Amino acid sequence: MPTGVHLRDARQQLFDAAERVLLRDGPDALTSRAVTDEAGCAKGVLHRHFSDFDAFLTDLVLDRAAQLETQASALRESAGIGTVADNLTTALVTLFGPVPVAIIPLITFRDELRARLRQARPGGGIAILAQVATAISAYLADERELGRIAADADLDSLTLSLVGGGHLLFADRDPGPPTTATVNKLVTTVLADVVQRRPR
Repeated sequence: MPTGVHLRDARQQLFDAAERVLLRDGPDALTSRAVTDEAGCAKGVLHRHFSDFDAFLTDLVLDRAAQLETQASALRESAGIGTVADNLTTALVTLFGPVPVAIIPLITFRDELRARLRQARPGGGIAILAQVATAISAYLADERELGRIAADADLDSLTLSLVGGGHLLFADRDPGPPTTATVNKLVTTVLADVVQRRPR
C-alpha cells in the first residue's frame, strides 16, 4: 500500500471511501484501515485530519446529513404543486437513498458516535433521521398553511408515521429498495384522514 500518496481534499476523499465501504460491506466493515485502504492512502492520513476514528465518523455523518438539505429544500418548494402524497413519496425515496439508509445503523450501533453527534447538534443523536423528520415536518406545515392538509392535523404524529414507516420500508436493502408504489401506499394511508379533498 503506498504511503506517500498525496490526497487533494483528503477529507472528502476519505468520506467518499468510507461511503463506498459502507454501501458495499455494511457498517461492521467500516474501520479506519478499511477506509484508508479504499482511499489508497496510508492510515496516518486519516489521523492527520481527525483526532480519532469516531471524530472522522461524526464529520462523515454531519457531511452526509448536510447533503440532505438540498432534497429538503426541493420538498418545501413543492408545497402547493402536484399532490401532497406524490410530493412526499418522491421525498421519501430520495431522503432514504442508499447512503442515508446505510449510515443509520452505523449511528445506531456506535454509542460514542451518537454522543458526539448530540454534542455537535442538539437533538442530533440520530442525525440522518432527524434531518428527514425536519424536512417532512416543515413541508407538512407548509401544506397545512396552504389549506391542502386539515388545519387540525397533528403534524408531529404524521411526521413520525411517515419517517418511521419510510425507514422500515427502506431499511431492508435485500433484495432492493421498495417500489415507488409501495412508498406511495404508505404515504396515502398515513395521510388518508388529513388531506383536503377538493372536488375536481
